[in-house]
Amino acid sequence: MTTYHVTKQFGWAGPVSERVSRLARMFGLTLDRIAEAGPVHQCEVRIEPGDIVAITGPSGSGKSVLLREIEQRTPEAERINLDEIELPDDRTVIDCFDDNLVASLQLLTAAGMGAVYAMLTRPSVLSDGQKLRFRLARALASGRPFVFADEFCSNLDRITAVTTAFNAARFARRAGATLIVATSRDDILMDLAPDAIVTKDFASPARVVYKAARRS
Repeated sequence: MTTYHVTKQFGWAGPVSERVSRLARMFGLTLDRIAEAGPVHQCEVRIEPGDIVAITGPSGSGKSVLLREIEQRTPEAERINLDEIELPDDRTVIDCFDDNLVASLQLLTAAGMGAVYAMLTRPSVLSDGQKLRFRLARALASGRPFVFADEFCSNLDRITAVTTAFNAARFARRAGATLIVATSRDDILMDLAPDAIVTKDFASPARVVYKAARRS
C-alpha cells in the first residue's frame, strides 16, 4: 500500500493592468496578497495495488490537479496515462497490438472492443466510447501497473458512460492494474465500483471514502 500526501498551491500570476489594480483595491487587496492566496489543493489517500480510485468533484475544483500530482509521484516506468496513447490513422485497431491474433482478440473483447468491424477500423475514426476502450486496452497491454485517466467518460452519453465504466473496472481488476480516474460524473460511480472515492471541492481538503471490504 502507498500513501500519497498531496499539497499543491497555485499563486496568481496574471498580467497587471490598471483595471486589475483598481479591482484589487476595491476589495481591499494588494497584488502581493492575491499572488500568495491562490487555491490550495490537499489530499491524503491510501492506494493498494489493483485498486480503482475515483477523484470526483465539480468542474474547476482541482480534480485534475490531484490526479496529476499522484501520477507524478508514481515511477514513470510504472505508469501510463490514457491521454498519452495515440490514435493511429495509418493502421487498424487489430494492427495496433503486438500479441498473437488470439491474444489480441481476447484483450480487445475484454475491453469491450470485440466487434469485428471495430477491430478493422482505424483508431482515429472510432466513436468517443470506442476510443476510450481502445486506449484502455492499449494501456493494459503495456503491462504498466498504474493507469491514469483524466475527464474519464466526460464526453459520453449516460448509457455509454456507465457501460464503459463497468467494463473498464472489470478489465482493470482482471489485469490487476491500479486504475485512477478523475471525473465530474457521479452517475458512473456505481458501475465503476471504486475502492476509494476522493471528493474534491473548491476550498477544503479532499475527503476520502474507502470501500469497507478493502480496508478492514
